[in-house]
Amino acid sequence: MIRVAAAQFASGLDLDENLVTCLRMIDQAAQHQPDLIVLPEFCNRLSWYEDQQEVYETAVTVEGEFLAAIGRKAHQHNCFIVINCTVQRPDQRVTVTSFLFDDNGNCIAEADKQTLMGHENKRFDRATTIAPIVETRLGTVGLYACRDGVTMETPRSLAIRGAQILCNSLNSFAFDEAGLHVPVRAPENRVFVVSANKTGALIPEPLLPTIAPALGVPADYLFGAGESQIVAPDGTVLAMAPRREEAVIFADIDPAQADEKQRPDGSDMLAGRRGELYRPISTPPSPDDGHFSAETIRAAVYQPQKSGMDAIAELVAVINQHDAIDLLVLPELFCLENGLVDDPTEAVVRSQYAINQLTTAIGSRKLTVCTTLVEQEGQDYFHTAYLIGGDGIIHNQRQLHRCARHAWAQLGDTITTVDLAWGRLGLIAGDDSIYPEVAKVLAIAGCDVIAVSFDVQEAWETTLGLLGRSAENRVCLVAATRPKPFGNSLIITQHDDFQIFTNWKTRQFNGTINEPIVTRISADADLTITEIHPATARKKVMSADTDLINGRAWQLATILTT
Repeated sequence: MIRVAAAQFASGLDLDENLVTCLRMIDQAAQHQPDLIVLPEFCNRLSWYEDQQEVYETAVTVEGEFLAAIGRKAHQHNCFIVINCTVQRPDQRVTVTSFLFDDNGNCIAEADKQTLMGHENKRFDRATTIAPIVETRLGTVGLYACRDGVTMETPRSLAIRGAQILCNSLNSFAFDEAGLHVPVRAPENRVFVVSANKTGALIPEPLLPTIAPALGVPADYLFGAGESQIVAPDGTVLAMAPRREEAVIFADIDPAQADEKQRPDGSDMLAGRRGELYRPISTPPSPDDGHFSAETIRAAVYQPQKSGMDAIAELVAVINQHDAIDLLVLPELFCLENGLVDDPTEAVVRSQYAINQLTTAIGSRKLTVCTTLVEQEGQDYFHTAYLIGGDGIIHNQRQLHRCARHAWAQLGDTITTVDLAWGRLGLIAGDDSIYPEVAKVLAIAGCDVIAVSFDVQEAWETTLGLLGRSAENRVCLVAATRPKPFGNSLIITQHDDFQIFTNWKTRQFNGTINEPIVTRISADADLTITEIHPATARKKVMSADTDLINGRAWQLATILTT
């Protein structure tokens, strides 16, 4: 066991005062005798500048006193320390860099920020190399900063190379960082996450009354949100700091737990990855193809109250009673008892019967229905997501990743989409939903909506995972599962107003930026219908020069696609 800690605090414009604050907070954290302390982003200076010359002059040097003092503290307290600063580089370049100091006071790793946020794109230079992982006496450590954790690529690349502890330094006023973007990275990778956020004004306080209206964010929200946290590999928050208050948190962890990647059915979450399917992530972005996306459609989830053949009859009766639904999603293998396949040949017959019954029931309705069924091709069987309309099968997507529950199934080898009257749809079959790369590829392909027909196995899938897929890619998501005590179906859509530092027309800024609108469906509900907004998925720019999809660090993503 080791003890990890995170310290949250404010930084100002004076480098010397900021160093004093860092050293004081390290000393405060050291009272708990941690093995590792993580500090926030931009520790050397508030990220607010008059011009580019000031950006360079106020950045630290790798060999300078600021970082040397941090190294001495690491040696004094016999602990590892992560700190993030702006750093002078050759040719007047400046990077936003996380440093790891060991317990001898030596800097043993640097990781430059890969994706920048808003004004940072004009002030700083992106990373040109992938973030390292570092073998230490504590375990294997990876570093990243703030915006790099809003999307999955950087944390994922660290985890698949063996990182056990991810250290995330933040400079964020957004409440959805702590609620979603920070914690989701732990269970989707089965790692520990230690995050440290800022407190205090993120813009010089005397300027707040003038700057806030121009930015379109109330002055009261332009303060570091705090809420630093330590998250376990199953998504459990082991410790969380208060909102906006200076604080230190700590927790005892066993890094070896991050080596256990097994799902409840024995499937390995990372070994099952298929890099060749994710290659769009590491290819240059393409312009929007201009496909039509409706402002609003009616989406629904149906959780059958019966099983087997009775579930088919139950669903047909529901369809016959409702005309105003555009997309209906069912749990995986809804027409098979408990969603299990004992005899694939018999399951194929049952699946074809379900397709025929649904096709007839839909008839001339505009409705399309998504579920997974069993498909046969030659001697092979597949677990396949189908989109069914009044004319039969419109689209299908075979499951792509091994799943021990469905050991009978062969795997598909492509990720595809379909254009409908209201927008572009992607299908996710079963446990493919736990792989963030799949949703990313669908978003890159222009999906407005993703339909997920699955069977939830762990709580994090519905508390964090599916929300993360929707939020980081700005897509609507309709997900149906058999209700479980730890997770039920979801319908997720996006706010129309999204880009910060612009005037919002349909809602007031409430401290969250990239948090979707979630309808959580109770276990005893059968049919749930709500409106979703496909057109919102076309808006990927969350701040100036910050596009969630086309702004990805694709040049550094080859680790995900090989």
